[in-house]
Amino acid sequence: MTEAELENFKKKLSESMSFPSVYMFKFIVQSENRSIALVESLFDAGADIHTKESGQGRYTSITAKQVVVNVDEVIEVYKKAALIKGIMFL
Repeated sequence: MTEAELENFKKKLSESMSFPSVYMFKFIVQSENRSIALVESLFDAGADIHTKESGQGRYTSITAKQVVVNVDEVIEVYKKAALIKGIMFL
């Protein structure tokens, strides 16, 4: 995501959500242990994380629900996630 896209996303989140709140993050990565572990490491120990492998086993979707105090916490997770090779945001 570009900085402009992040700012637009931040504005929309601020307008549509109240904080603190439970936020659901969704990502897709290749089904490699390292990629999955990198995504899971983005979240606190108390986060509710679920993974599901695609039918052919090439990709894994990761859904994480985590309590966030403000919109900046959400943006920070996406910025860190963007550094993971091949990640897709949903």
